[in-house]
Amino acid sequence: MRHMLTLDLIEAVARAGSIRKAAEVMHLTSSALNRRLQAFEEEFGTPLFERLPQGVRPNAAGELILKHIRAQRADLATVKAQVDDLVGMRRGHVAIACSQALTPFYLPDRIAAFRARHPGVTFTVNVRDRLAAEHELSQYTADLAIVFEPVNMADFDILCAVAQPVCAVMAQDHPLATRPKLRLRDCLDEPHVVPSARFGVRHLLDVALRRSSRKLRPVVEADSFEFMRRYVTHERAVGFEIPIGLTGAVAQGLTVRPLDAADVAPGHLLLGQLTGRTLPVAASRFAEELAEALRSLKIPGRTAEDA
Repeated sequence: MRHMLTLDLIEAVARAGSIRKAAEVMHLTSSALNRRLQAFEEEFGTPLFERLPQGVRPNAAGELILKHIRAQRADLATVKAQVDDLVGMRRGHVAIACSQALTPFYLPDRIAAFRARHPGVTFTVNVRDRLAAEHELSQYTADLAIVFEPVNMADFDILCAVAQPVCAVMAQDHPLATRPKLRLRDCLDEPHVVPSARFGVRHLLDVALRRSSRKLRPVVEADSFEFMRRYVTHERAVGFEIPIGLTGAVAQGLTVRPLDAADVAPGHLLLGQLTGRTLPVAASRFAEELAEALRSLKIPGRTAEDA
């Protein structure tokens, strides 16, 4: 650090016992180092070294200065370590309240990638519905909330918003799996499973059907998307979910198709924090990286006809 250079030069002279030798170590000319030393002594008000025929040695004032230099360097190292801790380089904690859709695939991948670079940072992840996630922000029990279609948003400072269409999920051999364009009415003609009313996906389905004579008549209603993904393989039913929860769905033998936006409007997945709160630095850094990753999300199952 440049502000430490003069002090480093004083310490180098004391260690070498010679201005010439210290200058060589510090990659300076002897005259340049001597001018720097004399300027400091003049500003400080007293010489720091005895000039001897064969070199120099610290006088009493010089010994006090050297003690100060070493103490300052130790203090600076301590502060540097503390700053490293604050920025999440060595430790920190991030508390997240999130929609269920993020837990099977997406969020574990993001946290693992972050911890590979910052292994001292720990995480708490709590699955919460839309209302509960916002409540945890207000109670400071969560640093970040990642929710689909929040309920209130009065105290929700949005860090990132990404559109998420409602997708139909079905077995790969389901009759609807190869339809060129998938409509909501097609899905409702088949046995279907839906999430409970507290989830954003169900809210969007309900809103879409307010202007229709069709109604949801689910064979199963559940509060677990994992359960619903599993169930559609048993009864050749159709489920509904958002893309971020379906990263590994194809590997599970499922087909994922976005519903026509004319039938069901896309919703928004929001990453946010409590309005007016300054986040811990580890949480802030994770939020920045997560926001960047969310913006690059691809929609599984989207075809040219769907676009």
